Amino acid sequence: MARPREVPGFDCEEAFSLAGARVVDVRAGEVFEHAGGVLDVEDIEPLHDMRVASRRLRAALEVFRPCFPRKLYKRALKRVKALADALGERRDRDVSIAFLTGFLEQAPAADRGRLEALLARLRDEQGRANERLAPFVAEDRLGELREALAELVEAARR
Repeated sequence: MARPREVPGFDCEEAFSLAGARVVDVRAGEVFEHAGGVLDVEDIEPLHDMRVASRRLRAALEVFRPCFPRKLYKRALKRVKALADALGERRDRDVSIAFLTGFLEQAPAADRGRLEALLARLRDEQGRANERLAPFVAEDRLGELREALAELVEAARR
C-alpha cells in the first residue's frame, strides 16, 4: 500500500486555510499519481492505492471544510465521493477473488467446483464494476476533478 506523502511546508502556526490548501493539494496529487493501471484486473494494487488515496483526500476535504467556498467544496467533494464509490465497488470484488483463489488451492476436491463457479461469477462482477469505473478514471473526467480541486485549493489560499 502506498504511504501518504509528507505535506511540504506544513506549519501549525500558519492560517488554517493555508494548511488546508497544502494538505488537499498533496492528497489530490496522490490520487492522480495512482491512476495509471487502475483498470488492470491482474494487478490490483494500483486500484487499491488509488482508493486509499481517494479516502485520504476525502478525509482532508472534510477536516478542512470551513476553508473552502461552499459551492466549490460541494462540487469537488461530490466528484471525489463518486470516484471513491466506483473504486470501492471494484475493490470489493478484487478482495473476494483474492481470498477465494487462495482458499480454492486448499479446498477439498468436492468443494472446488462450487468455488470455481463462485469465482467465475465474481470475475464477471469484477468486469462489470471495471466497466462502471472506466469513465471515472478517463482522462477527461480526471481532468475535471483535477480542475475542481485546484479551484478549491486556490480559493483557500486567497
